[in-house]
Amino acid sequence: MQKVVIWGAASGLGAAMVEHFVELGYDVTGVARNPSKNPFLAQVSTLVCDATDPQQVENTVEQIPNDAWVISSMGSFQAQVSVDYIGHRYLIDALQSKGIKRFVLVTSLGCGDTWPFLSDKAKAVFGGAVREKSLAESWLQTSALDYTILRPGGLKNGPSNGLGVLSQSGEVHGSIARGEVAALVQQLLQSESSIKQIYQCVE
Repeated sequence: MQKVVIWGAASGLGAAMVEHFVELGYDVTGVARNPSKNPFLAQVSTLVCDATDPQQVENTVEQIPNDAWVISSMGSFQAQVSVDYIGHRYLIDALQSKGIKRFVLVTSLGCGDTWPFLSDKAKAVFGGAVREKSLAESWLQTSALDYTILRPGGLKNGPSNGLGVLSQSGEVHGSIARGEVAALVQQLLQSESSIKQIYQCVE
């Protein structure tokens, strides 16, 4: 049974991905600073980690088998210490040091070369977090990991619905259900052609 380790599992997209992969029978471990925020995590193995602490990240990664699929959608909008860049930098470095290869980083539309397509309003509200996520993407792209980057549009509650569309170029706007993002992450993990690729997705 494939091991899947999901960082940011206590809420939002990470929580939706835990449920998706559990329902499909994967061996799931959720990683979160406060797992008690997500009652569903009582059904799976969990690891407690504050990703802004490099030693905690290293200790947590040491507990992950090398053949695991690792997924992260960690984020901390308007937090005093943002995890978006530094937490992912620590995680990427620790995965590389341990020899864990397969990693999917979920960021958002507006990151990297899609920044010009983000509205002025969105830049004013979320711009700081998007720039931090863009730094994480750059750090990942210069690592030795077998990475895939996924940039979803606006996230909404809901299960997988088969409406998600992956693309790799052009201006994209729209929203997507968290469960559908989880299904697309699964699809990308199962495809070797997605390694070292960047995708965007909306419904």
